[in-house]
Amino acid sequence: MKKEKTFEEALEELELIVKELEAGNAPLDEAIKKYTEAMNLAKICNEKLDNATKSVNKILEENGKLEDFNIED
Repeated sequence: MKKEKTFEEALEELELIVKELEAGNAPLDEAIKKYTEAMNLAKICNEKLDNATKSVNKILEENGKLEDFNIED
């Protein structure tokens, strides 16, 4: 079973791929593979940000005011 990437892990991998693609040294097939991987990583990051936003909004809606909150693992 594959361990799910954290937001930070996915973002770091995404940044590395972007740098590689910007360098322009990869053959076309490799560039397409890297681009596809980058899009998947961007999707992971976006989903994690959406979930975090929903969690914060839920806390705000339940309490009706801004409060500190703890994230449970």
